[in-house]
Amino acid sequence: HPPHLPIVPPPARDGRAHLLLVASAPLESSPAIDRVVAAAGGDGGSEAEVLVLAPNRPRFAERWTSDLDRGQRRAQDTLVLTVASLAKAGIDATARVGDEDVVQAVDDQLQSYPATQVVLVDGPGDGATAARQLRSRLRVPFVHLVDAPREQTVAL
Repeated sequence: HPPHLPIVPPPARDGRAHLLLVASAPLESSPAIDRVVAAAGGDGGSEAEVLVLAPNRPRFAERWTSDLDRGQRRAQDTLVLTVASLAKAGIDATARVGDEDVVQAVDDQLQSYPATQVVLVDGPGDGATAARQLRSRLRVPFVHLVDAPREQTVAL
């Protein structure tokens, strides 16, 4: 069992807010986007720096066959959708793919990124364990959002 040490980002040197948005699922619904806008400063994020991090999650068969590229592509798709949703809301963000373990990805990123807040976005039924671990280990404010976009219906 690895030790569960506190996760402490380096201090921000520029006085701005630095939001680490961990997207286990794409950020798509208006309520979730509004919460992120509020976390980024509420004014369209003009002053906040936002970094979106998506874990590279290969499925069992992909890992078993060493086909890790599909997990990377899914993470990149999540990043594209999330950054596009943020751009539509007036927030500029940069994006990065991280480790498949969400907690490890956050820990790795916060070795150099001076986050003043961490937001985890995932789908229904995902991420409860990661959220619990992050809540107990992070030494900056943490928000867990479950994004459940409305289902698209097709009229016949």
